[in-house]
Amino acid sequence: MNKDRNKIKQYIGNIYQIGGTRHYRLTDGNTDGCRCIDVKTGSGFDYTVVCDRGLDISLASYKGINLVHLTDNAETNPAFYDPRDIEWLRTFSAGLLTTCGPTNLGSPCTDNGENLGQHGRWSSLSGKQICDMTDFDEGKIEIKGRLSDSFLFGHKLKIDRKIKSEFGKSSVLVEDRITNEGSRSIPLNILYHINFGYPLLCEDATVHVPSSKCMGYDDYTNERLGEQGTIKSPDGENSEKNFLHTFDTEDDITTVWIHNKKLAGGLAVYIKFNNKKMPYLTQWVLEDIKDYVLALEPANVPCEPRNVLRERNMLPHIEPGESVEFMVEIGVIEGNKDIEKHLVKNKLKIN
Repeated sequence: MNKDRNKIKQYIGNIYQIGGTRHYRLTDGNTDGCRCIDVKTGSGFDYTVVCDRGLDISLASYKGINLVHLTDNAETNPAFYDPRDIEWLRTFSAGLLTTCGPTNLGSPCTDNGENLGQHGRWSSLSGKQICDMTDFDEGKIEIKGRLSDSFLFGHKLKIDRKIKSEFGKSSVLVEDRITNEGSRSIPLNILYHINFGYPLLCEDATVHVPSSKCMGYDDYTNERLGEQGTIKSPDGENSEKNFLHTFDTEDDITTVWIHNKKLAGGLAVYIKFNNKKMPYLTQWVLEDIKDYVLALEPANVPCEPRNVLRERNMLPHIEPGESVEFMVEIGVIEGNKDIEKHLVKNKLKIN
């Protein structure tokens, strides 16, 4: 056990005074019954794991400063989930992490006779066998849980998720292991929808994605290819922009950032991911009134409907008995000097 942690324990009655986890249920409106776990790392970085929404992460803040975009839906109970067409949006909370998949993502479509709604079912799956392994003496915060996406006559996926942080550090690591327990090869489409909001996101923010190629998903975005590094003010005339980034690098790990120089002496949030397992990143920007959000979304496929991916021979599958692993790390860095050091280390430039 760390000597400093041992000394700290002599001053406090409950570890949660400085860090740890707290479990509870929401009770208001459409959030009623949704199980949550608040995590305090002790560094000022706090976040909320939503057990009944795919073990995703909703709220996140640093020293009281909000980092994310949370929709008006908030952490809606998955009982309200409607898989038809774009009804997914009625229960989309955004937050720090909404996972899309596991068998389809993107716009609604019909693929091989199967009607698929927007962005898949992941965020509607309730966690089970949830285990909180947090241990202050060991300096670790760790939450484990299992999701099941399966149905009779259909696919059978088991998803094991681990969410890890360390006491005193401002980051969270999400590790997923997806196993095909069925008898058929099935599509595997995964996208980590990581969403930033005000006040981190504003006109003072810049976005850093060290991609080798960037293109728009649509004409509106292609006409604005020079805007992927900057953010505009909220305006009802702004439409959503969707950029697709790809990477050509010998390094397995890619780091992308949002950086606000003027907030709290400089505040940045980074995302690290394995670009060999997730070679695509969608950058979604919506600078509308109230719907003011930037999402950076590592994925194993472009954010396209499954029938389009199939037509392009870009549809990955997971075979019977096979397991596939993915990970993303999200962290906060404070102070423009420290942020610049990290940017240089990761071969990025401050705008």
